[in-house]
Amino acid sequence: METLPLTVRRSIEMLGLAVVFFFIVHAANILSPILLAFFLTILLYPLFRWLTNKKVPEMLAIALVLIVLLAGMALLVWFISAQFSRLIADFPTLKANVTVHLERLSSWINSKTDFSTERQLQLLNQQSEKLVNFASGYLGGIASSLTALLIFFGLVPIYIFLLLFYRNLLLRFVFLWYKESEHERVRETVQEMQTIIKSYLGGLLIQIGYITILLGGILMLFGIKHALLIGVLFAILNLIPYIGALIGNLIGVLLTLTSSDQLGPILTVLIAIAAVQFLDNNILMPKIVGSKIRINALTSIVAVVTGGALAGISGMFLSLPIVAVLKVVFDRSNHLKQWGVLFGDERPRRSPFTWPRYRKASQAVQQEIKKTSGIDEKK
Repeated sequence: METLPLTVRRSIEMLGLAVVFFFIVHAANILSPILLAFFLTILLYPLFRWLTNKKVPEMLAIALVLIVLLAGMALLVWFISAQFSRLIADFPTLKANVTVHLERLSSWINSKTDFSTERQLQLLNQQSEKLVNFASGYLGGIASSLTALLIFFGLVPIYIFLLLFYRNLLLRFVFLWYKESEHERVRETVQEMQTIIKSYLGGLLIQIGYITILLGGILMLFGIKHALLIGVLFAILNLIPYIGALIGNLIGVLLTLTSSDQLGPILTVLIAIAAVQFLDNNILMPKIVGSKIRINALTSIVAVVTGGALAGISGMFLSLPIVAVLKVVFDRSNHLKQWGVLFGDERPRRSPFTWPRYRKASQAVQQEIKKTSGIDEKK
């Protein structure tokens, strides 16, 4: 490969990336449960290893790991469904509050424009008809969507079982791709990937817990209805970088609007979300995850949008762990190191145009850039 001209090598790289992207586009529904199972397997592997070290038979250890996973998922589903049940029980109150807010909005529009109440009602009726038509068409696909969802989550435990059962076979498959002289680097790369995934996913689980408790607790202290539902929905949506927090804010405002006829609680919700998010981004999450994952904002947004376009919500959740794993592989590859730089957050303080030192790919230059970027690898 090194003997080929640079243009040929770059062309092969781009062609390979295009083939991989084409494959992902057409196999997203197949790959999503496999990737989710892969990440969950790595997250659950310490529990499996602890059980086997305690002389628990392998098959029983795998079964116990799956029971813990399914129990956690069932608890989360029960909690969310219980909160939604309370929301549905308050439907008459929600309808009355929505009517109050619409009347206030109509009066404000009348005072600021010539748009009369009759014209507003006419427009509202037209939009309501469109919404009903859209909803009827959308509901027609719910059965197939539910079937796909059941298949998705039905396959994940099966894949986790098989990944744990065939773990040594899969590792042997990986090592056989490389020369014996490269096996140590391969081992280090696999261990680093495992550490990053465990740190990231474990941190996300902790993040869901403390955001739900903090945000839900603060809103409950201020008497906001459905405080826990707002907290858990924001905590889960916050896992989607940038986009999720925006949607979480919107849902929090909508739930507050429908549960109160005053505008004061909305400000309370927005301020509470902003305070919890500031605490999460600047104090809690950096302490939990540390500096192991350094993905720049541009790459994160592109990855989330691309993942959503390819595989929907699951693609959004999986996008950053996949990018983090790819960065580890690229950083340890002599041929693909530049892609690791593109994904990373190690921003040079000077332009490579006027500072030739930053055009080099040496380890010393990379360490210098990390140091000037404020990245401490010892954390």
